[in-house]
Amino acid sequence: MALQVNDSNFDELVLNSGKPAMVDFWAEWCGPCRTIAPFVEQISEEYKDKAVVAKVDVDSCPGIAARYGIRNIPTVLFFKNGELADKQVGAVPKSTLAAKLEKLF
Repeated sequence: MALQVNDSNFDELVLNSGKPAMVDFWAEWCGPCRTIAPFVEQISEEYKDKAVVAKVDVDSCPGIAARYGIRNIPTVLFFKNGELADKQVGAVPKSTLAAKLEKLF
């Protein structure tokens, strides 16, 4: 299951994890967010030992969303060594998300 991260634990669980990370910025009311949610969960299971897969609810965690300039959701950010490495805006197939995560290894 994808980690639910917030403004207070984002740096610790994502940036300082020592693993590549994929972070889904979403909201409950967002239809396209619900479309990719199963893909995020599947990737979380498939990469559970190799990467951090996390979700950030933009409504309850506006600090992280503002920090990374999230204006449209879903937005999925990809981090390597604590640095932003790639970004995907909008609903896309699971294969697109998995390919972007795979490039971080």
